[in-house]
Amino acid sequence: MVTISKFTLLFNTIRYLKPIQIRYRLKYFIRNRFGKNPSLQTGTSISEPKVEKLKFSKAIHNCNSYKSSNSFTFLNLEHSFTDKIDWNYPEYGRLWTYNLNYFEFINQGTITVNEGLKLIDEFIETISNNKVGLESYPISLRIMNWIRFFITHNINDSKYQNSLWLQLQLLCKQKEYHLLGNHLLENGFALLFGSYYFNDISLYKQARNILINELDEQILEDGAHFELSPMYHCLMTYRVLDCFNLVSNNNLFNQELLQLLKDRAEKMLAFMNNFTFRNGDIPLFNDAANSIAPTPNQLQSYAKELNLAPTKHLKLSDSGYRKLASENIELFFDIGEVGPTYQPGHAHADTLSFELHLKGKPFIVDSGTSTYEINNTRLHERSTIAHNTVTINDENSSEVWSGHRVAKRAKVSILKESSERIVASHDGYLKKFGVRHTRELSLTENGLTIIDDIENETGIAHFHFAPEISFNITGNQLEGEYFNIIFNNCDSLKSKSTYYSPEFNKRIENTKIMVSFKGKLTTHITVK
Repeated sequence: MVTISKFTLLFNTIRYLKPIQIRYRLKYFIRNRFGKNPSLQTGTSISEPKVEKLKFSKAIHNCNSYKSSNSFTFLNLEHSFTDKIDWNYPEYGRLWTYNLNYFEFINQGTITVNEGLKLIDEFIETISNNKVGLESYPISLRIMNWIRFFITHNINDSKYQNSLWLQLQLLCKQKEYHLLGNHLLENGFALLFGSYYFNDISLYKQARNILINELDEQILEDGAHFELSPMYHCLMTYRVLDCFNLVSNNNLFNQELLQLLKDRAEKMLAFMNNFTFRNGDIPLFNDAANSIAPTPNQLQSYAKELNLAPTKHLKLSDSGYRKLASENIELFFDIGEVGPTYQPGHAHADTLSFELHLKGKPFIVDSGTSTYEINNTRLHERSTIAHNTVTINDENSSEVWSGHRVAKRAKVSILKESSERIVASHDGYLKKFGVRHTRELSLTENGLTIIDDIENETGIAHFHFAPEISFNITGNQLEGEYFNIIFNNCDSLKSKSTYYSPEFNKRIENTKIMVSFKGKLTTHITVK
């Protein structure tokens, strides 16, 4: 493999940032290093809390992550606190601790009001020692979850209102303009909830500014969230639906954002319809895992309760995702750019990869995402060899590194496109090897044909099969119960045991096929 210097990686990562990100990174660095960090103590407490009596329609219950007696399960990892809850608990990684501080569990269907209040009380008692929970992202999610809980159960207590107010003031001082993306959008959603809860015009103006700008920036023309993760798309759709729920049910601020939220929600619902398999599964492109966001079916049901419907006649376009489908075939194809350019933290080096269902069941799958920790597993799951595409000399098509960084990125050209055939190429190998990878996918009468062209170079095509798929290998063919695959112009065919991660911290053994070839490889998949 080609060795890339850390300086080069850093330069090719930073050069894509927006000026506002650099400005805020410098601002926060200088403030944290030489000034005084904002804290709850620097906020202003409200002497006489004035809270609006709000309405909020029945929403989706969050998943059951609280198991009673201070026992929690997040990301398929369970921990029971024997005494007080350690809100900075580090043993399962930062994302687990974030989930603990989100407080989504107080809106699960199995928790009682008294249990919820007990957990909030314990959080408030130790808040001054809470480092993770006072970061902007967990503050944002916790604000929304607390407010929803208080509205739902008609709780009016100055202790909770004071704590919420101080957390909102802290959020105002550290909005995540250095990151942008879904982080800043979550800040905006939280400020909107806070502005309605306290009927506060200052909070509302900040929320409005973020939401108008970011919903315009982050929701693409085909309705996709621009980070191009199906999981985050579902999460952002959930937030927009909750905000529409809040605004439509309460006549504050002239319901100024109602039409914006309605338009974006209906576009996002349309994308979700277009980008979901018939069995209800989402493709696991980029950072995506099941059991994190509400499912497409849950979101569609919630939208129906709010009298929202997907925008009609919206097709996959700006996202760079495409679909080929017949009676027995469903295929989603990634011909999009690494994105967004200035915040590709959830991107993988998966250009020209695909997921395939045969006869309504998973067949060729993305390897998935099992961790956000910076380790070899994370690097592997973001790498090109973990996806259903072609590698040359084991190199990544885009330079993914660290936990959430991307340096040089593959650029995609869409060469031909119809309802039955798509041809695209990328230049991720052009500077290193002088070739482009061109992939053609086309539906046939009884299956699918894939043509991979890397000019005169030698490469490996990777195919990751769903765990339940078994087959026999004979020469250049795979034969299974209801399918047959022939690889034309392959030099060798090897199977390898690997793993599939449909959820965080869940790794299921599966089989991948590595097909070595030179120049052009033609793969015929026939459904019996």
